[in-house]
Amino acid sequence: MESYRMTQDERVALITGANRGIGLEIARELASRGNSIVLGSRDLSRGKIAGKSIASKSGTVMASELDVTDQDSIDRTFQTIKSNFSRLDILVNNAGILIDETDLPSKTNPDTMRTTFETNVFGPLRLCQAAIPLMKQNNYGRIVNVSSSAGALGGMAEALYSPAYSLSKASLNALTIILSTEMRGTNILVNSMCPGWVRTDMGGPNAPRSVQQGADTAVWLATLPDDGPTGGYFRDRKRIEW
Repeated sequence: MESYRMTQDERVALITGANRGIGLEIARELASRGNSIVLGSRDLSRGKIAGKSIASKSGTVMASELDVTDQDSIDRTFQTIKSNFSRLDILVNNAGILIDETDLPSKTNPDTMRTTFETNVFGPLRLCQAAIPLMKQNNYGRIVNVSSSAGALGGMAEALYSPAYSLSKASLNALTIILSTEMRGTNILVNSMCPGWVRTDMGGPNAPRSVQQGADTAVWLATLPDDGPTGGYFRDRKRIEW
């Protein structure tokens, strides 16, 4: 990464899994608003290509090799953020996996659960733990956890779907609630959002929603005013049931 000097009005955003799909669109939208962007990508070459496809109105865009399941990788990314910006204002936990081979919880391999939770739950937890001290320094932070309707408890009573993925997203929602409770009074707002069924590599070509539609609520939550909501679960900028 290159050295960069910020102006006081700029925000710095880290988006995980940002080399494609919803994550890349979130990065593009935040950059268009003048924020400096760090694109987290497990494959650095793909992250650099993605970074070149977007441009910030006044900040900078750079890629960082980031595996959310690897604490050393997270530490390296945050050391680079500190060296280049000395701050972090926005964290979007977008990276996620769906590797279930069955919709039946009685048939789900425990190893599938462990692997899924490492990326979808423990990854966001690690990122939040690294980000919050930097956010507290400036009394400002916006944390957005990209969840799914699969993690909604009400929906689980109606239909079975990818148990490891569903449980991981329900746990991510729970993490959102307890972190928002801890962050009360700090101007660090923590929310979850559901992008809907989006045309991405994960969602497939038959999904009804575009990446722009899928990213919109995350961008809105990432740019909330100081009196914005916290500890909520949103879709299309409207609060939904857990």
